Amino acid sequence: MSQLSTFMFFSFLVVFVLVSFSPVSYGYDPLDPNGNITITWDFLADNGDTYDVRVWIYNWQLYRHVEKPGWRLSWAWRGDEVIWSMSGAETTEQGNCSRFKGQEKPHCCEKQPTIIDLMPGTPYNKQVPNCCKQGILSSLTQDPSQVTSMFQMNFNKPSVLNPSNITVPANFSLGIPGYSCSDPTQVPPSKFTTDGRRWTQVLETWNVTCIYSQFLSASAPKCCVSLSAFYSDTIVPCPKCSCNCQGLPGANCVNSDKAPSLLKLPQDDSSTQETEPVVRCSQHMCPIRIHWHVKQSYTKYWRVKVTITNYNFVKNYSQWNLVLLHPNLQSLTQVFSFNYQPLRIFGDINDTVMFWGIKYYNDMLLTHGENGNVQTEMLLHKDAGIFTFTGGWGFPRTVLFNGDECVMPSPDNYPTLPNIAAFHSSSSSFLLFVSFILSMLLR
Repeated sequence: MSQLSTFMFFSFLVVFVLVSFSPVSYGYDPLDPNGNITITWDFLADNGDTYDVRVWIYNWQLYRHVEKPGWRLSWAWRGDEVIWSMSGAETTEQGNCSRFKGQEKPHCCEKQPTIIDLMPGTPYNKQVPNCCKQGILSSLTQDPSQVTSMFQMNFNKPSVLNPSNITVPANFSLGIPGYSCSDPTQVPPSKFTTDGRRWTQVLETWNVTCIYSQFLSASAPKCCVSLSAFYSDTIVPCPKCSCNCQGLPGANCVNSDKAPSLLKLPQDDSSTQETEPVVRCSQHMCPIRIHWHVKQSYTKYWRVKVTITNYNFVKNYSQWNLVLLHPNLQSLTQVFSFNYQPLRIFGDINDTVMFWGIKYYNDMLLTHGENGNVQTEMLLHKDAGIFTFTGGWGFPRTVLFNGDECVMPSPDNYPTLPNIAAFHSSSSSFLLFVSFILSMLLR
């Protein structure tokens, strides 16, 4: 083996090892490179035998949100800690508290407690600011005022560890498919104020960072894209088996003639479990289909229609969002029926836009059983020097629904412009035919 080959082999080996063992490599998102959910522990007070702690959950993601059933935060205590009281949230289990006799029972004695947010309308004496949203968090772009949850608790110091050192539990989990969390890291202490004049510093602050991976979230994609254009009779469907194939394990589907009334949504709005999708039987088997149609072409503008269809019989998608990447989105002129905002991720590059529904109008994507779809049309300016309909340029490069990338058709199948040579040939033949008829009539 030559020296160059040996060097290339070891270089590849080093890169492979670094990528394989990097804790965040599988969660990198080029459209949201800094997106994460951060769990922050603020130690407010040391009461001798117990600590008062405030826990924040921040969603720093541009377009991924947390919808129903919401977050389910859990961790593993390092010693014999128990939670004596909580406000703004509660644990799902009290656990075995039999060792506490003749005194008030703790709120939770579980070694690995699971905490859930309270429901809206919870009595005021159990609330704290930014609580009681059923664990729902908006994305930063869609509603920055709803990206935070918070609760407070009091727990005892562990007797088996050094009581002079503050200890933070381990093995954090958000209970949301696709997210994995880091170990706690100490950061500079937080400061807070009640009147805007005097600031109080907490004892210590610890952060846990959770990142999303579509590969961890599900074994198959969750959406697909179909294409069409005014200049072509071809409608390019979603690729076959985009999300699953009929007949395979886990491919739960129902024919469109099945009565939707037999497949109602769960009636318990307080459910903490995700409902398994039951989709309409199709060749793509996706819960969501995005259809991009190049509708019209004007002198200086072109028009696109986008339709989102819900094929899932058992889920309404609340606060849905759609992210599109296309080079001409930098010249987006007008959007109908949707809210939108450009995502400036890398400097001046402006080719990515996030769309979402208008509140109380179409921010809820209903189930397919109720003919659930939402649609928009957008007008784009034809940028001189780059605009073209050839080579599939008129279609999006990347499509994401609720933060998950959708399966695109193969570029070989995109609708193509009519063959110019054939067009000229047929036009010439037609003109020759007309000339022949005229010459016969004038004889």
